[in-house]
Amino acid sequence: MTLQNDLLLRTARGELTERVPVWMMRQAGRVLPQYRAVRERAGSFITLAKTPELAAEVTIQPVDAFDVDAAIIFSDILVVPEAMGLPYEMIESRGPVFPSTVRNQADLSRLRVADAESDLGYVLDAIKLTKKELNNRVPLIGFAGAPFTIFCYMTEGKGSKTFSVAKKLLYTDPNFAHALLQQITDSTIAYLQAQIRAGVDLVQIFDSWAGILSPEQYRTFSLPYIKQICDVIAGTPDRDVPVTVFAKGAFFARHEIGQLSCDVVGLDWNMDPKESRALIPDRVLQGNLDPCVLYADFAQIRAEVKQMFSDFGHQHYIANLGHGIYPDTDPDKARCFVDAVKEM
Repeated sequence: MTLQNDLLLRTARGELTERVPVWMMRQAGRVLPQYRAVRERAGSFITLAKTPELAAEVTIQPVDAFDVDAAIIFSDILVVPEAMGLPYEMIESRGPVFPSTVRNQADLSRLRVADAESDLGYVLDAIKLTKKELNNRVPLIGFAGAPFTIFCYMTEGKGSKTFSVAKKLLYTDPNFAHALLQQITDSTIAYLQAQIRAGVDLVQIFDSWAGILSPEQYRTFSLPYIKQICDVIAGTPDRDVPVTVFAKGAFFARHEIGQLSCDVVGLDWNMDPKESRALIPDRVLQGNLDPCVLYADFAQIRAEVKQMFSDFGHQHYIANLGHGIYPDTDPDKARCFVDAVKEM
């Protein structure tokens, strides 16, 4: 079946398009009152993520509310460590917490490479259901966390500003770090391949904590594992699923990320669009409006979008925020951003 709106797909593949596509990271979430109603019905974030009917419902909500050019499956990057044998809890106002952590070879021996079909079947069911209910209106994006970002949570056990426990292991036990990173990578490859089989049209790799590493550490402990994922997906027979790599804070690695076998490079708001275009001339760019711009008035949001277009141009570009939309954003401001992109 042909998509009614394939603008994002055509742009991601490098084709020239009649306008710039737009979607927002974390668009299926707390910014929408209808999401909060479903979350209340579910009782918890994890129950919501693990109930395909509810996950599909909240995935489609922003397509209806904001008229974005893509849906992104409602899930969490931490479903992968859980599938590997390390369950997590989502604590309100604190975020994710792992009751157990992985910090040495003995801990690692208790984990397994995730079996996507059996361990993560609920995500795959949500994808199939969402595809059916979207009825070819817009593409569906699948995603996973980059191995280093997942490593941070599995070793630290919770969110952190510095992830000093995780980084300490890179220095004190690099062999263990590489072993865990490889296990995460193998799990992630299987998971993304299963998402593609289930019907997603694009996939995005989120390296949310890339910016805490030095350039040298990033080249050692993050890029090689993202490269493995991109190479496998790019080498899959009959693959026509573009890959986006978004490494928040890794401004120092833009050129190297542009060398990966990915199609789109996501930028945060600290990455200059013109400089990025020069560093990554042959990739589609995505980003990079500061999510805090959506606290401004409508006129300023439109002015910021106009500036973004001036910097990025109108081709080989996907409009987005430079990180996820903040939960206390007025939905009307998010809609203003989307409308402004379309008006440009």
